[in-house]
Amino acid sequence: MTGAPLRLGTRGSALAMTQSGTVAELLRSASGRPVELVSVTTHGDTATGPLASLGGTGVFATALRESLLAGECDFIVHSLKDLPNAAYPGITLIAVPERESARDALCTQDAAGLAALPAGARVGTGSPRRAAQVLSRRPDLVVTDIRGNVDTRLRKVADGDYDAIVLAEAGLRRIGRDGEIRETFDLGQWPSSAGQGALAIEMRTDQLAAELGTLLRALNDPHAELTALVERAVLAELEAGCAAPVGISAREGGDAVALLAQVYRHDGGHSIRVEDVVPASLVAEPAGRAAFAARIVAELRARGVDELAEGGTFS
Repeated sequence: MTGAPLRLGTRGSALAMTQSGTVAELLRSASGRPVELVSVTTHGDTATGPLASLGGTGVFATALRESLLAGECDFIVHSLKDLPNAAYPGITLIAVPERESARDALCTQDAAGLAALPAGARVGTGSPRRAAQVLSRRPDLVVTDIRGNVDTRLRKVADGDYDAIVLAEAGLRRIGRDGEIRETFDLGQWPSSAGQGALAIEMRTDQLAAELGTLLRALNDPHAELTALVERAVLAELEAGCAAPVGISAREGGDAVALLAQVYRHDGGHSIRVEDVVPASLVAEPAGRAAFAARIVAELRARGVDELAEGGTFS
């Protein structure tokens, strides 16, 4: 099959281009069609200040979606954790390819891991969740905000601006910087962001029945899609924004999905944790995921989760 190149819209960072390049190669191999990357600059790439203060995950997704609707590209690829939960008119999530590790990783100047950092060491992260998790284990550390792409952040550690940083393991591995990892955190004790490690492929809803829709849907990994969408359903039900320190991790095993949701106070001094298991068949469709998410969040609220949030509520 040949034809005009398919245009893949992507952020221009090294990580985003690498991720999108992987999807492009999958599509080329499956279809025989040429695929070209179209770099789109987003508000999150150019603005300064903490991510939470800029409007959260949508600062990365909106420009890509607008480019897609304007016809500047044929489909777009995001890190799934960067997608807001609310539906975007005219755009459909068509596929979630095979998922990388969902774990967080610690990169340090010389310490072997989090426990080895000296008291008062500076740890950089742009994530309120990661900040709370670090402080929950090491309240004697100084956690400060950090912006920039992966290479920029790693350079700040090498230059001594930070003693350590916390990043997604998947991103480090995708750009070949996994040699910088000093420690990875087990998801059972350190749940990460909903959808972390997964990619999201979106296309225009009015093109779903076209050939491109069939080609893109074939890239979907059912296991990655199921766990990521279950995690996102819980986040949506909790109505927690990017400033809420919430960790959610789902694992599929056999015919069941096990989920862990843990919500932290911003200073890491307290958290509320809920675990549950559900038959995979019951969360395969949106209604089942919503019902399961409601059950998880009802238990979190019964245990007082709203009292952990700044302002007294997540909703």
